[in-house]
Amino acid sequence: MTDLKESEIETAHFAVEVLGSDKKLDATLLDKFIYCMSLNPSLDTLKKHGFTDKEGQKVFTVEELLPIVSELKKQVKDFGCYEDFIECLKLYDKNDNGMMPAGELSHSLMALGEKLSEPEVDELFETCLDEEDDEGEIPYIPFLQRMCEKAPPLKPAKK
Repeated sequence: MTDLKESEIETAHFAVEVLGSDKKLDATLLDKFIYCMSLNPSLDTLKKHGFTDKEGQKVFTVEELLPIVSELKKQVKDFGCYEDFIECLKLYDKNDNGMMPAGELSHSLMALGEKLSEPEVDELFETCLDEEDDEGEIPYIPFLQRMCEKAPPLKPAKK
């Protein structure tokens, strides 16, 4: 029994249907499943709940995943908000124009905190990053808005 809402249970079933096969989810996909549930725990936390690096070592049913989601929801900590992330990226905004070097963002993601691999950064950039300008800079606010679930809507640029 879990304390999840009916909509969360439906989301879990749908995520397993999309990510898994035969109503089961391979443990290598636990991170993607948990992300679908609007949670973003550390890799260490996921490993404690059965995440594996090798396919076929373990599989989950939805019934096994629901208590994990419920427990992770209780462990959610405030790791910073959208505005905090903007303030961090403003450090790279030398011209105070909402732009930063794409290389700095890439380097930061691969070197700081829970480091991402180069393929993970490439995937993230492909799905969330606007094109670089001629100087190799990107607008960081739209990137953050795509990354943060509760980001405020984009404000139209002033002309």
